[in-house]
Amino acid sequence: MKKEKAVVVFSGGQDSTTCLFWAIEQFAEVEAVTFNYNQRHKLEIDCAAEIAKELGIKHTVLDMTLLNQLAPNALTRTDMEITHEEGELPSTFVDGRNLLFLSFAAVLAKQVGARHIVTGVCETDFSGYPDCRDVFVKSLNVTLNLSMDYPFVIHTPLMWIDKAETWKLSDELGAFEFVREKTL
Repeated sequence: MKKEKAVVVFSGGQDSTTCLFWAIEQFAEVEAVTFNYNQRHKLEIDCAAEIAKELGIKHTVLDMTLLNQLAPNALTRTDMEITHEEGELPSTFVDGRNLLFLSFAAVLAKQVGARHIVTGVCETDFSGYPDCRDVFVKSLNVTLNLSMDYPFVIHTPLMWIDKAETWKLSDELGAFEFVREKTL
């Protein structure tokens, strides 16, 4: 994989920054894509831009604010309370978010000649989000390949590890202090 190119879905948070360092180690060329969907943690977008600049990574920010109109949720709306009732999806779940993010990342990847897409979704810590499950990512990978007739590979380096193991991975990548100091 070292001779190939990857696009990293990059929020600027701890998990995606760890994935960015993972991608830098795995691929010859890496680009990052961040999605602005009017999320509460808008500072992460600024962090993403600063991190990408510091690491010399080409960074694209795509406007996805339409998502807030289609799927009102507590992650994007300050007038909604953050709740998680037993047997229900958390109020922070954004319908279609990872479906759209990975689809748009794939369009960008194809345009820049990358077949690898890296995302920080994690099934062991998915908080009830169905679009963070391994089965969803694998299914979408097949769908993207068929829909664009392109051999994408979606990588999920955090899929089966918990938060402590994610920090361990950042340390193994030599990025522990960077992630601790540069992310929110």
